[in-house]
Amino acid sequence: MEWLGLYNYWVVVVLMMIGFYIVIAQGNLIKKLVGLNIFQTSVFIFFISLAHLEGGTAPIAIEGVTAYSNPLPHVLILTAIVVGVALTAMGLALVVRVQEAYGSIEEDEIHKQDDLH
Repeated sequence: MEWLGLYNYWVVVVLMMIGFYIVIAQGNLIKKLVGLNIFQTSVFIFFISLAHLEGGTAPIAIEGVTAYSNPLPHVLILTAIVVGVALTAMGLALVVRVQEAYGSIEEDEIHKQDDLH
């Protein structure tokens, strides 16, 4: 029953598989971007979960405290969130350009148009 106590890891795995499934199964480019964002969020949750230390406190020098939580994963995730937002904006801009060029954001229709040329 110990494995039930690791619910944060189960959440990570479920979110990761949902995001991966959306990327693989959907033909709509916007839905693929949503799937990538879900997958990315699961990675963020995983790294933040690893930073937790039972009984740990903030890394501030206080007398009598010997266990500190590691702040590095939190800083890395803040940076990753900023990069993720920028990549999502870039992906949306590319989807707009694909829509302008092909008149659709569905993969099948784009492939059909490419095969005709």
